[in-house]
Amino acid sequence: MIKFVVAAFWIVAVAIGSVYYSFGVAQNRPVEAAAPGFLGGLDYVKTEVISVPIVRSGQVSGYFLARLVYTIETEQAKKLVIPAEAVITDEVYSYLYANPQIDFQKRGSIDIDAIRNGILKSVNDRIGAPLIHDVLVEQLDYLTKEEIRANSFRAIASEQRPPARKDAGAPEPAQGGH
Repeated sequence: MIKFVVAAFWIVAVAIGSVYYSFGVAQNRPVEAAAPGFLGGLDYVKTEVISVPIVRSGQVSGYFLARLVYTIETEQAKKLVIPAEAVITDEVYSYLYANPQIDFQKRGSIDIDAIRNGILKSVNDRIGAPLIHDVLVEQLDYLTKEEIRANSFRAIASEQRPPARKDAGAPEPAQGGH
């Protein structure tokens, strides 16, 4: 019986000692700030459709259309004097104009990750702090001038056509029902 009591005291002493040791080690270790992730700490803000004219050889060749969603820390956003949407829109324009190697006419050669990372880096560099954590693409389109003209001509033509009668070809209803 004495062996069991001594063994129980030994187990309790070892358990208490290990708890004190683990708390002591945890307090001496520097705490690293965890970057906010997709599960919390960030706000997701959707931009309006950003339309950027693409100028090649002095003429507008088409329009780049983008709707982006970006992740931003709420506390950092409150410190801004200019709205983050304005900075992002400006950086999208600047990024697309500053990168003539992005050829939207060759649709298979567009590197979406490069565009996304370029916008992210340029916004954070301009602010001077890691404000934006991720840029998500909701919509990314390129329309040529010809596509825009064809769509506008179709819209004008459909407005000028008289609306089709729903009862076309149906017999007239009888008047006066007895």
